[in-house]
Amino acid sequence: MKSVLFLLICFFATSTYVAAQDHFDFGEWGVSLGYGQSIDHVDIYRAGFLKQLNAKWIESKTGYARGYFELSYNRWESGREDVNAVAFSPVFQYVFYAGNATWYPYIEAGVGVACLDDYTINDRNLSSNLLFEDRVGAGIRIKNVDISFRYMHYSNAGLKEPNDGIDILIGTLAWYF
Repeated sequence: MKSVLFLLICFFATSTYVAAQDHFDFGEWGVSLGYGQSIDHVDIYRAGFLKQLNAKWIESKTGYARGYFELSYNRWESGREDVNAVAFSPVFQYVFYAGNATWYPYIEAGVGVACLDDYTINDRNLSSNLLFEDRVGAGIRIKNVDISFRYMHYSNAGLKEPNDGIDILIGTLAWYF
């Protein structure tokens, strides 16, 4: 499974590079692929659809804030156990001006919801099929290609015990069109 995901990411990266060269539109819709791991070695695979909001807030000399929505499918694998999830998250970014309109770095944070088909994995009891998805991250956008690294936390916010939660580090590659 890891080799298939790696090949898909390589194909995706090369095709997005070619598309970015031919088309200088930063795009408001996007697709993303990601891979990550939890501290206790649960593999995380993620595919998403993105919708960039066409608004800027708190604009200053250093940058501005903006947002996007992400709808994603997530697969968590650990040995013979697996969990499938669908998540929806509003995300806020602070974009830093880089002096060049074709690329810029950013930081982001968001809180969304995730619906899981099972609430146990790798001896973790999440106690609920409905969890909160918290994230903080950083990335860089180069024309239509977005590369990011995030810390994500899933839990039920203490609404039901036990609330083991799960912490994930994930890298994501996205293409906007």
